[in-house]
Amino acid sequence: MDVAKLFMAILAVPQSAAEHVDALAVPTGQGEEWRLAHAIRRWEATPTINHLLVANGNPAEETYQQLSLPYLRRLGLRRVDGVQLQAEPAPNTGLQGAWIARQVEALGITSVALSVSAYHLPRVYLTVLKALSNRGIRVPLIPDPVPVAPGTVAPETQATAYDLLPGEAERILTYLDKGWVATVTELQRYLDWLWSDHEALLTRAPS
Repeated sequence: MDVAKLFMAILAVPQSAAEHVDALAVPTGQGEEWRLAHAIRRWEATPTINHLLVANGNPAEETYQQLSLPYLRRLGLRRVDGVQLQAEPAPNTGLQGAWIARQVEALGITSVALSVSAYHLPRVYLTVLKALSNRGIRVPLIPDPVPVAPGTVAPETQATAYDLLPGEAERILTYLDKGWVATVTELQRYLDWLWSDHEALLTRAPS
């Protein structure tokens, strides 16, 4: 039930607000280039977004790609001013979340959308929220699920979102006990603040 509450509360944040944020953040992995392609399309179409944060992945994955501007250009990147790439490997979501939080702090970022596959989005959201909280940062955090069919096979695992979601739920429960992700109570308090202080952002009409 706790996992169901977490999923519901996160997905209730309007995704249309991703058009109006200060930064996009993309945690890469699983060979899912569609995460990057989706974020790059939004980045190129929305010049009011000032930062594109691309978190590195796990070099142990067979489908791992070293992050570089030439690689992102092959996926459609043209606007490079404001692009930040995580140089060091990030074998897990915790390291990606910590890097995103550091960038938010260092660059003075005022709002962030997380562009990632829908099955992975709740765990990423809770991880980044915890990392921001650990640094004393509170900014609007918007879910931006990649529009890809849930039956699409992930290149790294050859599994679909249907297959991968149960493992994501199990990890959230495990990581709750370890203090690596935001708890239900922490998420509820954060979302109360988000809806109270940033309703205009959440209810703004899409462009």
